[in-house]
Amino acid sequence: MKIKEVRELETKDLLEKVENAEAKLQQLKLNHSIAPLENPSQIKDVRRDIARMKTELRQRELNK
Repeated sequence: MKIKEVRELETKDLLEKVENAEAKLQQLKLNHSIAPLENPSQIKDVRRDIARMKTELRQRELNK
């Protein structure tokens, strides 16, 4: 997810996407610990998406 896409989302939708992404990250980590993932860089990508979304949420909080 690009930062441009993140900025276009409503705050409520962004919070929901963060929760979903965190759940996905946990699932990927669990699956990777049991059997190696075919593409382990997925973990890094999801983690970075979460960081982008949380950064945007924090900026919105500070700009109020």
